[in-house]
Amino acid sequence: MDGDGLYVYAVVGDGVALPEGAGGVGDPPAALRVIGTGKIAAVVSDAPARLRARRRDLLAHQDLLMDLADSGPVLPMRFGMVAPDEDALLAQLALAETSHLATLKKLDGHVEVNVKALPAQDSLADVVTEDAAVRRLRDAARRRPGYEASVRLGEAVASALARRAAEAGKAVLRELAPLARAVAAGPDVQGCALNTSFLVPRGHSERFRTTAERLAGARRSHVDIRIAGPLPCYSFVGDSAAPRRPAAVAGG
Repeated sequence: MDGDGLYVYAVVGDGVALPEGAGGVGDPPAALRVIGTGKIAAVVSDAPARLRARRRDLLAHQDLLMDLADSGPVLPMRFGMVAPDEDALLAQLALAETSHLATLKKLDGHVEVNVKALPAQDSLADVVTEDAAVRRLRDAARRRPGYEASVRLGEAVASALARRAAEAGKAVLRELAPLARAVAAGPDVQGCALNTSFLVPRGHSERFRTTAERLAGARRSHVDIRIAGPLPCYSFVGDSAAPRRPAAVAGG
């Protein structure tokens, strides 16, 4: 990213004040400002030169969104969204005002909690005991050891672990769903059997997390449940909200 344009953090309701002392992405942190039209506004800064998805910038972006959410609903942008200039952004805000207001109303008072279900890697003995196909392949590999037999056994074990994780994960998700206003399936993540986000009332987020942890503990022999949140409500915002010019990704 060459630094041209406006870096867009979020769409908010008109009149929302910036958190005291908050800064944006970049080094030094970019100065924030609010530009608006009608009943909505965008929180922006000048786009820093050579912006990359470094940890400090990812955290600055997310921390600002969470601080903004303390004062009201926030329609969050993904990291790296840039509008070409102020006029273009204002035009887009005006065009989408009705849908943005509806989304802000839906998100008001809510946070996102993400739940991922991964295979429980320490349950191999249980898989061998419970899965007849895995037992047959294990016995065949013992009788006639070799590369192909090992590959077939490894694939069968991985498939069985993933299947067990998906079944247990779905049971957890069914119990968590009534605690959320909305549920959104996330993109496929390598190694995950399930990736799901929940729109949870802010005041109930601790109860939701405690319930998720209890359910995860009860099924830990089948699935490793990973819980992240509260988070900005990325999964419950339509694609039309975001300007299209993502930052490059780099380590650091």
